Amino acid sequence: MDTSLILQNLLTPPVLFFFLGAIAVFVRSDLEIPAPLPKLFSLYLLLAIGFKGGVELGHYGLGGQVIPTVTAAIVMSLVVPLVCFAVLRLKLDVFNSAAIAAAYGSISAVTFITAESFLESQSIAYDGFMVAALALMESPAIIIGLILVNLSARQKRPDAKGMNWGAVLHEAMLNGSVYLLIGSLLIGFIGASHSPAGIEKMDPFTNKLFYGALCFFLLDMGIVAAQRVKDLQKAGWFLIFFSVLMPLLNGVVGGFIAKGLGLGPGNALLFIVLCASASYIAVPAAMRMTVPEANPSYYISTALGLTFPFNIIIGIPLYMGLVNKLIPAVS
Repeated sequence: MDTSLILQNLLTPPVLFFFLGAIAVFVRSDLEIPAPLPKLFSLYLLLAIGFKGGVELGHYGLGGQVIPTVTAAIVMSLVVPLVCFAVLRLKLDVFNSAAIAAAYGSISAVTFITAESFLESQSIAYDGFMVAALALMESPAIIIGLILVNLSARQKRPDAKGMNWGAVLHEAMLNGSVYLLIGSLLIGFIGASHSPAGIEKMDPFTNKLFYGALCFFLLDMGIVAAQRVKDLQKAGWFLIFFSVLMPLLNGVVGGFIAKGLGLGPGNALLFIVLCASASYIAVPAAMRMTVPEANPSYYISTALGLTFPFNIIIGIPLYMGLVNKLIPAVS
């Protein structure tokens, strides 16, 4: 383990602001972020990362590693929920297993953005087309989770046949985060070819403000994650171990896939982070609507209370160490 990478990551402003927010809860400070602001900053981060990714994709094109990488990412978002479901069924019922499996098959955009920030702090190059994989990995996991519920719980759920699959697909593929990411990606892609002047004018908004907005958002996430620690007690040791070990397993698998795809170190780290992160926004929204039998304190507290802080504090440098072993940087 490269402890220097972990230390460097711990001392970056975004992670320190995350700690600042978490400590505020533990020392019972009255620090509070007004409710509309975290939502606004979340939307800004999604817009900025999607737009910048679209611009890079416009310059890069759809050739080379783009299609194979995006395809591999979608396959992982279909396979991971199935593996997670099989593991979770050892201790949990169908509904909770499917909801948690969907969360871990999906992605955390903020973890991805934090990984990008880490790469920039290490002066490691990466390509904007990885945002396309980010945008397309969220929906498949939600759909797989709901299919697992529908197939496994017909006897326990009288209304299973009446599930509105149109509403399910709409929620999975057109929820706010996916819609904004894909829309911003397309706008950036179109602008790169047809409006270079417009892209240049967007630079102060999408680039220069980005790092500060990430720090502010992680301050709020630190508060929210610390508030979820109590819910982890309800989850029990099985889910606590699951929420740490499963991301590590998915990250290792993602590392070997990245190596097979021939990705460079920066892109490989981002691919691993996509495989290892868990959704705490889009999936909970979908599960609350379609799987009310599942306990939200399980799938939210594990993804947000443990997996998210583990990934941004320790996981990202650990995954970078894995990348350095599998894909040595070309000097």
